[in-house]
Amino acid sequence: MTTTAPRLGTALARLLILAAALLGTLLAGAAPASAHAALTGSDPKDGAVVATAPEEVNLTFSEQVAMSTDSIRVLDPAGRRADTGEIRDLCSGAIVRYGVGLRAGLPDGTYTVAWQTVSADSHPISGAFTFSIGAPSTTSVALPDRSAGGGIVGTLYGLARYLSYAGFAVLVGGGAFVLACWPRGASVRPVQQTVVRGWLTLTGATLVLLLLRNPYTGSGELSDAFDLAGLKSVLETKTGAALTSRLLLLGAAALFVAVLFGSYARRTDPKEKKDLSFGLALGGTVVAAGIAGTWALAEHASTGIQPGIAMPVDILHLLAVAAWLGGLTVLLVSLYRTPYVDRSAVERFSRVAFGAVLVLAATGLYQSWRQVGSWSALTGTRYGQLLLVKIGLMCVLIGIAWISRRWTRRLADAKPTGEAPEKTGQAEETAETAETEKAEETGGTGGTGGTGEAGTTGGSGEAGETADETATEAGDPATDEAATDPERAAQLARQRVAVATARRKRERDADPERAGLRRSVLTEAAVAVVLLAVTTVLTSTEPGRTEEEAAARGGNASSGPAAVPDRPVDIRLPFDTGGVEGKGIVRLSLDPGRTGANALHLYVERPNGKPLDVPEVKIALTLDAKDIGPLPVAPDRIQTGHWSASGVQIPISGDWRIQVTVRTSEIDQTTVEKNVKIG
Repeated sequence: MTTTAPRLGTALARLLILAAALLGTLLAGAAPASAHAALTGSDPKDGAVVATAPEEVNLTFSEQVAMSTDSIRVLDPAGRRADTGEIRDLCSGAIVRYGVGLRAGLPDGTYTVAWQTVSADSHPISGAFTFSIGAPSTTSVALPDRSAGGGIVGTLYGLARYLSYAGFAVLVGGGAFVLACWPRGASVRPVQQTVVRGWLTLTGATLVLLLLRNPYTGSGELSDAFDLAGLKSVLETKTGAALTSRLLLLGAAALFVAVLFGSYARRTDPKEKKDLSFGLALGGTVVAAGIAGTWALAEHASTGIQPGIAMPVDILHLLAVAAWLGGLTVLLVSLYRTPYVDRSAVERFSRVAFGAVLVLAATGLYQSWRQVGSWSALTGTRYGQLLLVKIGLMCVLIGIAWISRRWTRRLADAKPTGEAPEKTGQAEETAETAETEKAEETGGTGGTGGTGEAGTTGGSGEAGETADETATEAGDPATDEAATDPERAAQLARQRVAVATARRKRERDADPERAGLRRSVLTEAAVAVVLLAVTTVLTSTEPGRTEEEAAARGGNASSGPAAVPDRPVDIRLPFDTGGVEGKGIVRLSLDPGRTGANALHLYVERPNGKPLDVPEVKIALTLDAKDIGPLPVAPDRIQTGHWSASGVQIPISGDWRIQVTVRTSEIDQTTVEKNVKIG
């Protein structure tokens, strides 16, 4: 058989479209996590030493969070509650701030602030820091060794999220594959089983998410999954309402599946089948969009800018992913577990997948504009590193998809001899159906394996073979016996169906183009499974953009904590020189932080906390109130990212302005500053 490779111009155009989809999908994967809230500031600050006890402790977040009565706890050095337990809403305009009052008469010592809340995108966040009154002291407070959403509950919740995405893709994509690409697949048992398993997976995963939601955002104890009071509180939240709505929509999806594999599969009249197909497509699209909306309305797209646009875009993105990966899954099952799949079905799915790629490109590019921040976060944060892994997987997936498209083109270009493939398949299907009905009429159980599955290769001789076999059997003693024995007739009918199925399977396995397509689709599906896992982890990871915004907001205060004599001064200053690897954080420590000689240590770090090697750092101290300075300090480089200077003189106490100049290249440098009270 002669095979034809795709033309170069068409190949290049499609490759460019797939590359655009790569960018869109990657950036869209970044979008969900970028909605995570982050702590951007506190009063008192982390590590601060204040002279007198404050009236309250307040926390500032990057976006709206859901607070409960126990979201902020302040513990004294002995581990007792030092707060009043009354959460105060201090939000004003775009500033998201909450506080908790402190008890009167608190003694000196180190206090621990532990907080836990849920961000607007449904992900739990938590943290802790300390501050001291008068002077630091030892503390007996032992904080949990796992963060919110961690431990076994976090692992199970993440697994359930992955399975829910996978089940949704198989359910929606499988149904679309049958309706749009291979209508006769509605009567194929492996296809039916795959779609039904997708429904079962999504339903089971949704129930698990609903049960685990309380411990996931709260105690982290698996036993609390069956706490009825906790479940009631979950149902009152936006996420609980979304999960409940998803279960209701899955009930409608079950009806869709029953009709698709029942009434639709049995229809023989073309007009009736066309009308039913239109109704199923319309109703199925509404139900699928509704299920996708339970993610969009409760999680990432519902927060940030332009939620009214972002939520429909997110729904389209999820539907496109399902059409591509879910259809790919059903195609893979069909290629391996059914004797034949129509060439026309493979061609139609190729066009559907290509359209899904276009939608992924468009929606992903919008989400990238809406959510993704600077490129420097790509290599400097864990989120960016996961993105790089996803980039690599997507490159591999695109390459394999390209190979699959070549095999599909070869199947389409193949010129079978004899009768048209689809007509041959229909003839065989009719013959097998007749045998099955005959068996049922005589008390049998019907044919098994491949009944109703259309063939795609071979000529009209196959239909003739079936007729010849029937004629031969008419004179066979076993056939004569079957005429008077219904059980024997049913057995012979099943045997004939099994023989025909085995013959077509041998012919299928002998087709090199189809074997090549099966291998490439299998590999493509395996990479897609890993890619979906990475995406699930990515949506639960705080992105570099949020980290950088939190660091910038935390460093914008014009004055630092009031220093107590003989206590070190520690400050953090985010910077951006605008060049390559120009973003980072400067940590400066002045010890003992009083008048006279001090030891200065300066650390230059990347946004992810790793040391950043820079060619030059300069420091200047200025006391504007007394017109002193700037006093230059020339630190020595100790090692990568660490600079030090000894004997730094602070002549008098006051509100000193510390300026740090960081040079990251021959032409890129910047100066950041902060005021600190010394002495």
